[in-house]
Amino acid sequence: MTISIPDEVMAQTKLSASDLKIELAAYLYEKRRLSIGKARKIAGLVGLIDFQQELAKRNIYLHLTIEDVDTDLRNLSKL
Repeated sequence: MTISIPDEVMAQTKLSASDLKIELAAYLYEKRRLSIGKARKIAGLVGLIDFQQELAKRNIYLHLTIEDVDTDLRNLSKL
């Protein structure tokens, strides 16, 4: 799917196309409309850490469940 945004609207945002994709992805993740993986893909970022850093710049916290934290702790203990 392609979304067309008029040049004058893009100019008003003062964002590049890549920055706009990151903003959209971060917004949709924050509103829980997308998973972090799907949002990262929309943002066009290769690494998950890169997207997490973009979220941190915007004071958007990760949506973690207790199960996610437990899994992470188990994985860390194996290292």
